[in-house]
Amino acid sequence: MSTEHNPNSIFENLFILELANNHWGRLDRGLKIVHDFSQVVRFNNVRAAIKLQFREVDHFIHKDFRGREDIRYIKKTEVTKLSKAEYKTLTRTIKERGCIPMATAFDERSVDLCEELDLPLIKIASSDINDWFLIERIAETKKPVIVSTGGSSQKDIDDMVTFFANRNIPLAINHCVSLYPSEDDELEINQIDYLKKLYPKNVIGFSTHEYTDWSSSMLLSYAKGARTWERHIDIDEGGIPVSPYCSLPHQIDTWFKAYHKAVAMCGGSGQSKRLPKKKETEYLDGLVRGVYVKRDLPAGYEFKHPGSDEDFYLAIPLQKGQLSCRETMNGLKLTRPVSRDAALTIDDVDSPYAQHESLRQAIYDRGL
Repeated sequence: MSTEHNPNSIFENLFILELANNHWGRLDRGLKIVHDFSQVVRFNNVRAAIKLQFREVDHFIHKDFRGREDIRYIKKTEVTKLSKAEYKTLTRTIKERGCIPMATAFDERSVDLCEELDLPLIKIASSDINDWFLIERIAETKKPVIVSTGGSSQKDIDDMVTFFANRNIPLAINHCVSLYPSEDDELEINQIDYLKKLYPKNVIGFSTHEYTDWSSSMLLSYAKGARTWERHIDIDEGGIPVSPYCSLPHQIDTWFKAYHKAVAMCGGSGQSKRLPKKKETEYLDGLVRGVYVKRDLPAGYEFKHPGSDEDFYLAIPLQKGQLSCRETMNGLKLTRPVSRDAALTIDDVDSPYAQHESLRQAIYDRGL
């Protein structure tokens, strides 16, 4: 379905792989991460975006605090700095490798870079859900937006949803717990139910920083209705320690396979009654009791509810063409005599089932 008719389709079943810490500001490392993970994406036949982090470092950090190694966020931001040319190279490579390039923009000048590189999606981090200077600049691009909700209030999310809805900009909402890493009992996956109920027009996703399992939360979140997912990614090379909340290629492979398993297990839409498969109905037909005549009955005999105990009994097996416990007997008339203990068939009675060819055939198709 095109985004013209369904503006949310860009988010549906989309995986977001975030390059943790901008691969420590090394272009070669970033390209290796893109290569390794895009291969996992291709092998698992999923839609995935590889997400960069954009900060215009010279303006993002106040001049009096630059070079401060005792402030962790400042030190990490400076160490992971990339040039515009390097971002262009990464973006081009992500496209060439069959993934969607996107970025978390942490300041207004970084939004300019999102536009310059023509990124189709922009992410708003949990830390910026109240940064309306940044949010308004992002909205000016008219690009679809994904926001994470770690640490947010109900009003924060309401304001965000209303803001983007009023501007007809597609918005996906990621349930997120901003603990790095997150323990299993900190995931709060039931929040997906909550967000889906409150914001039925938005795609709800799950941004996770867990580090002990790559299957269970996928199965649970998909079943609850999450349709976009995010994890940090990294590679264990070059002597650089991998953060515990990051996933390696083989772990993302497990994650994708859990997604395919979740899709298979959940089946079709939950908005309508499923159609049972033939092998299921055939199996159940073998357990259904058929109608057997209790005594010799003449042609023209009419079955009436008060006398049912005297006229017939129910037993297995159900035979082809035989009436079963599923069909009503009251008011049916025999078209020919039937002997004691004989199976009562559709040909023995004058009934709506006998007059309707598809119903008649269905009764002949079941049983032994």
